Amino acid sequence: MFLTPEYLFGGVGSITPAFLAGRGIRALALDVDNTLAAHDSPELPSAVADWLARMKAAGIVLCIVSNNTRARVAPFAEGLGLPFVSLAAKPLPFGLALARRRCGVPKRAFAAVGDQLFTDRLAAALYGVPGLVVRPLAPETHKSIERRRRWEAPFIQKYYRKGGKLL
Repeated sequence: MFLTPEYLFGGVGSITPAFLAGRGIRALALDVDNTLAAHDSPELPSAVADWLARMKAAGIVLCIVSNNTRARVAPFAEGLGLPFVSLAAKPLPFGLALARRRCGVPKRAFAAVGDQLFTDRLAAALYGVPGLVVRPLAPETHKSIERRRRWEAPFIQKYYRKGGKLL
């Protein structure tokens, strides 16, 4: 169960304030690459920018949590006016713990959003918070991540076999 998604969304735009409120979630840790923007891209898609604005307007506290370097994450997060944790070492849960403290919410009101099962979903499971898995924003450009996507396939199939739906 640590790798099988709890929830699988078509993208971040499918995560709504109502969905979060129904689960008592008031803060989100957000991955960057292929969750909010394409890998290594400084460009934020307009649909993602609109979603971030809706989350902020709904009072959802947001924090960027990425395994990428400070050089990649800091300008991205600062451009959005969000706190961040770079070099988060996901799937280890330490980056999520730091982000939750920065958000100022109890663990029960916190969730992690990301596109990879072996980093984002596993980190959420190890930390004991909901993992909101999103479909990748763009095709993979890194061979190692392409390989992990193939390894993720059985866990995604298990999600659907257990009655899970793309939200």
